[in-house]
Amino acid sequence: MASIRLLNSLPASITRSGRISKVTAPITAYRTFSSSTLRLDPGAFKNDKPAAASTENAYPNFSLRGKAYVVTGGGRGLGLTIAEAMVQAGAQVHCFDRLDTPHPDFALSQEASKNLEGSIHYHHVDVRDREHLNKTISKIAKEHGQIDGLVAAAGIQRVKEAVDHTPQDVADLMDVNFTGVFMSANAVAQQMMQTKRPGSIVLVASMSGMIANKGLTCPAYNASKAAVIQLTRNLAMEWGKHGIRVNALCPGHIITPMVQKNFEEVPGLKETWEKENMLGRLAAPEEFTGATIFMLSPASSFMTGSCLVVDGGHTAW
Repeated sequence: MASIRLLNSLPASITRSGRISKVTAPITAYRTFSSSTLRLDPGAFKNDKPAAASTENAYPNFSLRGKAYVVTGGGRGLGLTIAEAMVQAGAQVHCFDRLDTPHPDFALSQEASKNLEGSIHYHHVDVRDREHLNKTISKIAKEHGQIDGLVAAAGIQRVKEAVDHTPQDVADLMDVNFTGVFMSANAVAQQMMQTKRPGSIVLVASMSGMIANKGLTCPAYNASKAAVIQLTRNLAMEWGKHGIRVNALCPGHIITPMVQKNFEEVPGLKETWEKENMLGRLAAPEEFTGATIFMLSPASSFMTGSCLVVDGGHTAW
């Protein structure tokens, strides 16, 4: 099967290929994806300019140096990909995941981060356990003397017809996708308020909170993401006076293990989704790192209460 090399902003030492190379400045990195999966011709990204070879020439407002963050759902998938980019930007990143032991991908990322200014750490935390969540975030804030923000990426999905949902089905999904996000943001914001430190919180919602997904029956999931979008606006309103900005990232369809499972459950879904956005393909997790770094960093200092949609034009038809 033909493959392409996808340009992204991660340093070579932070990819999950298992090859750990010592670097002193960010360099262009590539991940391999199936060209049939992405619906692109080889070399489709050739016109993209690689990142600057030296951080000294980088736009300083995108730096996260000297800052500490929490990433829920950061042990794998989109959350881990975002955490890797944050490490490259200089942050101390604490990843929460419900797995007892880190996923193999996380171990590679942690080893690679030893050569970088930032660092990445794993914590076995289930966002549904509020007491443990609060204690762990408080400990992190005490360790660093500060906490500068959050990326709330923990989430689950259930493909099921609306008429087949039970109250427990809905409660289980909302407990992670909405309540877990809400309580994670609360715990981080409380620490930021105690230290009187401004910062940024990014809640991972979805374009699915704005539209109905053709061919995929997941009403509770979509409703949970719509709730996160509205939560973003309300938290931004309440916490703005403390210098805490709150924004939502609304991704389009991404190639992740969770989505691959959807494709197995619903024949033809992948082809349907590829046709529904203006780029004619699905996204890779790395394509959301730039937007997230922007929202976390001083580059977006006057942005709050917003929903940044990154969906290949899906919702713009």
